[in-house]
Amino acid sequence: MQTLNIARRQFASYFNGPAAYIVIALVLILTGFLFFYIPGAFFLTGRASLRTLFQMMPFTLMFACPALTMGLLAEEKRNGTLELLVTMPVREWEIIVGKYLAAVGLLAVTFALTLPYPLVVNSLGNLDWGAVWTGYFGLLLEGSALLAIGMMASSFTDNQLIAFFVAGTLAFVFVIVGYATPFFPSGLASVVEQMSFSFHFESMARGVLDTKDLVFFCSVIFFPLAIAFRGLESRRWK
Repeated sequence: MQTLNIARRQFASYFNGPAAYIVIALVLILTGFLFFYIPGAFFLTGRASLRTLFQMMPFTLMFACPALTMGLLAEEKRNGTLELLVTMPVREWEIIVGKYLAAVGLLAVTFALTLPYPLVVNSLGNLDWGAVWTGYFGLLLEGSALLAIGMMASSFTDNQLIAFFVAGTLAFVFVIVGYATPFFPSGLASVVEQMSFSFHFESMARGVLDTKDLVFFCSVIFFPLAIAFRGLESRRWK
């Protein structure tokens, strides 16, 4: 299947340059620092829990996910290889999904490398591993949604910095807007809250899966990818 071939090639290409290593290192360092060294983040809570870690990681994903996706289509356009790719016997959705799966795979690897953190916490107390896996699943959903937004941004331009800025701005809005609801009128606040990633991720960080949260993140993943697909499809007919 062409999708898996594209995903494998894109995943391997991440490690041909420094980008993947830099993103992974920054996520691990920032996450560990925020969790273990910021006063009150962990040691002052008095219980073995990763809830604070899960609440902090979306702030690192706001930068990591745009960095992982900014060149997926933009760089192909700049180098002229995208035009060659779309003329080959491969469908546009296979290109989009293949590259997207590669980014999700790299994000999953990054999360896997954070597993020493819950192991450390578990050594200090009785950690609820059910809540841990639910939190990681929620992080993967939120990260996948941010990657889809990044794919959409990368499909708009051939400049990686512009793609990073657009994706980063949208990521910032979706992650932060939930914390700004007290400043909105009551009627508008509920609407804004429903659009917030933090609102839909909060229950997963506590270890609770809710169907409405799953539907929300799946919808956010689908629509940006559909827009990226339409943008790529239109290039074939130009």
